[in-house]
Amino acid sequence: MEIQEILRHVDHTLLSQTATWEEIRTLCDDAIAYGTASVCIPPSYVKQAKAYVKERMAVCTVIGFPNGYNTTAAKVFETAEAVKDGADEVDMVINMGWVKDREYARITQEIRSVKEAAGSRILKVIIETCFLEEEEKVRMCQVVTEAGADFIKTSTGFGSGGATFEDVALFARHVGEGVQIKAAGGISSIADAEEFLRLGASRLGTSRIVKIAKKEGLRE
Repeated sequence: MEIQEILRHVDHTLLSQTATWEEIRTLCDDAIAYGTASVCIPPSYVKQAKAYVKERMAVCTVIGFPNGYNTTAAKVFETAEAVKDGADEVDMVINMGWVKDREYARITQEIRSVKEAAGSRILKVIIETCFLEEEEKVRMCQVVTEAGADFIKTSTGFGSGGATFEDVALFARHVGEGVQIKAAGGISSIADAEEFLRLGASRLGTSRIVKIAKKEGLRE
């Protein structure tokens, strides 16, 4: 697979606690230059970034990030604020404690509430696979499908582990029709990115693929 094709599946990401506007602006410039699917940035920069990129690039942000244990009302407010500021996509983190408590109906309703606040924007649901057992991952594939989200996403990149080939393959076997897969966290090579796409992912959350493209002198 050509690197240009891989780049079209990348959410070019910067979510570090110390991210500055200068770094976010550079991220946006690189995303436009290399033709990524979006930039994924902290909520506090969405309005500024959208004004900067306008229609040249989709802006994605994170909700309930990175721990997921915010109240549903807080996540809904965050989502509405992000949409008002110009976000095109939102990646929300589920409440992992509710998974452990088997509160699947509450998780389903929370996702639906966030989806309603997001409106026509793409909603990706981060289930943080590193903290879940296989049975819980399968159940979350069903919950995300039932709740009407657009994507299920492996990881925040802030947990104890990131995306694995096994988890993406598991998702591909268990998500319902119309639910896409985002692999995120620790994707550091073209070979890994290509394998995640082959296994069924259609988005990749990473900053390293653009860095590789820059090093190799490639542009969109």
